[in-house]
Amino acid sequence: METTRLSSKGQVIIPKSVREAHRWAPGTEFTVEDTPQGILLKPRRLFPETRLEDGLGCTGYRGPTLSPEEIERRLAGSPPVLATPRGTSSRFNQPPPREKYYISVTVSGPA
Repeated sequence: METTRLSSKGQVIIPKSVREAHRWAPGTEFTVEDTPQGILLKPRRLFPETRLEDGLGCTGYRGPTLSPEEIERRLAGSPPVLATPRGTSSRFNQPPPREKYYISVTVSGPA
């Protein structure tokens, strides 16, 4: 077990071995919880917890909310999705880029 000391500014240094073991870089933020055993430091999450409903607005769908069963029912009766016409790209309906790749091959062996 390692020990540390509280500074006059209220700072505590977390030992390097602990920081490295947890991959805590400078600037890592922590939540501080007061527990009966002492304090508990927990690194903050990079992103807040979200629910599926919170992200559904990103899909671009503007109709009424559909249940999973209704989505399945509608998909079962829909025609298959067709590929884009040859020579076009689905993104911005532009022709695909015309890139050429050259490969250099050297053959060696008994002549």
